[in-house]
Formats: sequence, C-alpha cells, structure tokens
Amino acid sequence: MALQNAATETTHALPAGLSAGHPGERRDRIGYLFVAFFGVPFLIFNILPVLFGAFVGFTEWGIIGAPEWVGFENFREAASDPSLSQAFRNILLYGLIIVPSVTTIGLAAALFVNQGWPLTSFARTMFFAPHVVSATVIGLIWVWILDTRFGVLNQYLMQIGLPEIPWLTSTQWSLIGVSIASVWWDLGLAFILFLAALQGVPKTLYEAAQIDGASRRHQFWYVTLPHLRAVASMVITLQLISTMRIFSQVYVMTGGGPAGSSNSVIHYIYTTAIVRNAMGYASAISILLFITIIVLTLIQRYLVRESSRG
Repeated sequence: MALQNAATETTHALPAGLSAGHPGERRDRIGYLFVAFFGVPFLIFNILPVLFGAFVGFTEWGIIGAPEWVGFENFREAASDPSLSQAFRNILLYGLIIVPSVTTIGLAAALFVNQGWPLTSFARTMFFAPHVVSATVIGLIWVWILDTRFGVLNQYLMQIGLPEIPWLTSTQWSLIGVSIASVWWDLGLAFILFLAALQGVPKTLYEAAQIDGASRRHQFWYVTLPHLRAVASMVITLQLISTMRIFSQVYVMTGGGPAGSSNSVIHYIYTTAIVRNAMGYASAISILLFITIIVLTLIQRYLVRESSRG
C-alpha cells in the first residue's frame, strides 16, 4: 500500500508534458506548432512544386488545360535535341573554366589577406564585394566592360597593340566572356571560406615547421593545404552546382547567343518553358539536369575522399 501511494505521489509530481509511463518522452505538442511555421511553407512552396514538376516532365502541357500523359516521350526528344546537347556541352566548358579559376583565385586572395600586409582590409572588401551584388548588375557591368567597340577591356588591349576581341558577339569568345563575369561574381564566397579556414590553422604548426627548417613553400604544402582540404572540397562542390545552374549572366550578357554558343541548360529551360510554352519538355530537361548535378557531385566527393585517403 505504501508503494502504491509513493508511485501516485511521483506521478502527480511529474512536470506537465512528461509521461509517467515514459519518463524521457515529452508530449508537449506546442513544438510542432513552431516547426509548422517553417515546415508548411517549405512543403507548399518547395516540396510540392518539385513533385509536380517531376510529374509534368512526363506530360505534354502548355499551362492552359490539363497535362496530357506522354510517358518518356519528352526524354526521348531530349536525347535527340542538338540545342540541348550544345547547352550541356556549354555548362561542361563553363565548369572547366569557372570552377578551377574561382577555387585557385579564391585561395590566392585568401592567402594574401591572411598575411596581414598593408591594404589587406581594403582587399578583403574588394574581393568579397561582388558576391553581394545581384547577378543582373554584374552582367550589366561586364557587358559594358567587354563591349567590342566601346568596352574598357578592349580599349586597354588596343593601347598595348592587341586587336579588339568580340567577347560577347563571337561564337568563339562569348562563353569565355560570360565565364570571366561569373568568376568575378563567385569569387567572394570561395575567398571567405578559404580565409576562415586559414585563420583556423594553429600557429603552433607553423612555428614547429620553422624550427624544423621548413621553407614557406613546404609550410604551405604540408601544413596549410592539409587543413584546407575539407574547405576546398566544399568550395568545389558549391561552385560546381552554381556553374551547372548558371542563368542570370547568360540571360543578361548574351541571351545564350550567338548561335547558342554561350547558352546554358537553365537558360534553355527558360526559353523552352516561357518562350515556347512547352512546360512538359522543360520539366523533363530539369529532371535531367538535376540527375546530372547529383551524379557529378557524388563523383567529385568520391574523388576528394579517395585523394584524402591517399
């Protein structure tokens, strides 16, 4: 009888929201209300549109009317679409130019600022400032800089005896012109990530290396780089995804031309969906781009992990 009374008193003494049968389990449902403020909009505006877009990829639909199920017809059309093939080749070239450039220049800029030399505060601002500017503004600035006849860059080239380069109006140069603007815009994030990683390297490691007689090159190779491997992997992954989704620079600077030489997959999706009003085909291309990004990201992560083990 005494044991039963003690158990009853213990049950009444438990705080509200705790179960006597499960002492560690909270049943206070107010937490679900706070989660709902984020969860419900995320479900409505992110998850459901993705699922609907995946469904539309298997249909023929022009916004007006009901989607008509066509199965894999859109994907078969994509496999034989030369314009889409060119767009995929272009983003591959964008990646080969932009990703190494942003990673290398971002690391070099971070190393410069981390030295604490004069004007490093000004350099920090200049390196990061383009990243907070919208891609549209970046595109307009570089259209002015790269203009064939009146661009600032060509004016300097002519002063040193070099010919004008049609950065944005030639099939040979348009992709490079857009890549230059993209590198300048994306540099800020890589710079900040590398700088934060550099500032986290213990100073004692450099002191020990100096005592052992290691040169600055050896300190960089055997002390700095190993501590930057994880950040470099993140920078490359983020930049790879960003390059695959390049749109604003192409839209503002070249419109995908001339002759599709600077077109990207996202820009092709835009023209297919908005200009041609082919929502089903555009959704199918979006699915293919999503799969491509996932596969390339997994390959990149695997290669980085294998190199770190080696």
